[in-house]
Amino acid sequence: MLRRKIEETLLQWKSKPDHNPIVIKGVRQCGKTFIVQKFAQENYDSVVYINFALETDRITAFLGNKDVDTILLNLSTLMPRAQFIPGKTCIILDEIQECPDARTSLKSFKLDGRFDVIATGSLLGVKGYGNKKKKKKNKKLGKNSVPVGYETIISMCPLDFEEFIWANGISTQAINAVRKCFERETPVPEGVHYAFKQLFYRYIVVGGLPAAVNKFIETNHMGEVAEVYKSIIDEYEDDMVKYADDADKPHIRECFESIPAQLAKKNKKFQYATIKKGSRASQYTGSLQWLEDAGIIHRCYNTNTPELPLDSNATEDVFKVYPTDIGILMAMLDPGTRADVLQGDLYGYKGAIFEGVMADFLHKKGQNLYYYHKDGGLELDFLIRQKGECIPCKVKASSHRAKSLQTVLNHPDKYHIHHAIKFGDYNVGRVGATLTVPSYMGFLLEFDGVEDIDLPILDIDEVNRLASLMFEGE
Repeated sequence: MLRRKIEETLLQWKSKPDHNPIVIKGVRQCGKTFIVQKFAQENYDSVVYINFALETDRITAFLGNKDVDTILLNLSTLMPRAQFIPGKTCIILDEIQECPDARTSLKSFKLDGRFDVIATGSLLGVKGYGNKKKKKKNKKLGKNSVPVGYETIISMCPLDFEEFIWANGISTQAINAVRKCFERETPVPEGVHYAFKQLFYRYIVVGGLPAAVNKFIETNHMGEVAEVYKSIIDEYEDDMVKYADDADKPHIRECFESIPAQLAKKNKKFQYATIKKGSRASQYTGSLQWLEDAGIIHRCYNTNTPELPLDSNATEDVFKVYPTDIGILMAMLDPGTRADVLQGDLYGYKGAIFEGVMADFLHKKGQNLYYYHKDGGLELDFLIRQKGECIPCKVKASSHRAKSLQTVLNHPDKYHIHHAIKFGDYNVGRVGATLTVPSYMGFLLEFDGVEDIDLPILDIDEVNRLASLMFEGE
């Protein structure tokens, strides 16, 4: 049974007074259904589970934006054994994108307040919620209204590296020891360092999709893991045909399958001509957006300068594309690549793989991805925000020098970069402004969050009094 960090998020949600229904979105097969069922069984006296993709008759209970009592009456007819106990029941609405009226009903459940509701969806971004017109054949699914303000939306990813090593038996104490070395900038003891390196390579080849992780732990066999990914990618490609707009269907799969070739290029910039000779952006823009909305890929945007704020400096039409999980990328590469990685022979894919796993680390920490590339060859693989600074992260498959990193550090007046982190085949150390760390330590990066600033209290009464004095005698 895999331990997931989202369980703590769900506990915090449940303990918050007057909480909204919660909507968990994420790519297919990232573990949403399992984790919400486990959480509900452990924390409620009664659980009512509905899967709209498998139990389509349940959709009728929600048609027409009915109130909670009417919905419960309908469900009780369809599910005679269901128990709806106020304050003690969790209602799980799985694959809620299949029933827009159920999504709309979350407002009614929030205002009613008797039951906790957890909804999950794999394709919420691509199912036409909002103002997009629905086709006549889908009219039976109901209206497209999102209950803004009456639901809490969170994203769930496949297992991150820390969850993966939990699954492999690594203790919290061992992780904290490695974290302490990272924070203190001291080398990791050789035995621990070797073990984490091996786990890092295994994470690359297995990835974080729960079915693959479970199969790896069960069998320790890469062939079995490959079969799991083949099935999952087949499911993704089925979705591309089933749910995409007709205009995009011919191109989504081509777009998706071009990702290894895109990342194998020297600069890795996503180019539509790489998909098919003579292709134009107008043909594939919608297809790429579909993949992103489905959670299958995410983009890493080039910035026009390596400075904060990163989002404002990003160039919208210049980006790289990474699969949302490193295991998906590995499944798309040539057969035998997993064995090559485990043996340290990466050939032409080494840049794609090591940048891909860093993108995996950052994305699963909730970070938007940015890089810096300048004509002439200067490139910084990733840019992050730490302690109010823009910090470049260089990812190296080996221990070779990072010329671009040294260039920007040598010219702080021009690039405004004062510190950097280099990930590669190292132990922890520092050379001037550059912290060098082993690649596996990417999961330990921490980022600036909500500003923790105590503002001085303004004496509004005094301000008003002083202002009134200005008009005395007029």
